[in-house]
Amino acid sequence: MVWLGVCSEGLTTPVIFEDGTMDAERYIKGVLPVARKCGNSMLGNHWTYQQDGAKPHIHHLTQKWCANPDHFPDFISKDRWPPNSSDLCPLDYSLWNELAKSMDWKNITIKATLIDEIKRSVKKIEKEKIVHSVLDFTVRLHLIQKNGGNYIR
Repeated sequence: MVWLGVCSEGLTTPVIFEDGTMDAERYIKGVLPVARKCGNSMLGNHWTYQQDGAKPHIHHLTQKWCANPDHFPDFISKDRWPPNSSDLCPLDYSLWNELAKSMDWKNITIKATLIDEIKRSVKKIEKEKIVHSVLDFTVRLHLIQKNGGNYIR
């Protein structure tokens, strides 16, 4: 399982979980501190953390952790965000594909080489593609709003 964040300044450090399933406790301990560190490093003190509707993301303990101003400067709670908003997640509508295209699939023979290649490939994605994907977010938001809050068709 791979977690990756995106903003106008680029991609975060990937968080890779090799074993088990994701739950709120694992997400809070393993992902959110990385999101905070990368967000603060890339954007300073003026940014907002947004996540999708995955169960670990909407769990009350995750919501409480994220809403703490000592953790994130700002946070969009699950009550203010569409639960299945793949149309509004730059990773879902663009950047996972860019990551896959930048990977050297011939080098991947076992899980360890897959993990190494993911870490290398994140750094290879062109900044222009990241910025374009993030800027496209506003356009997509307006399209969803125009469509009554429903998915883009």
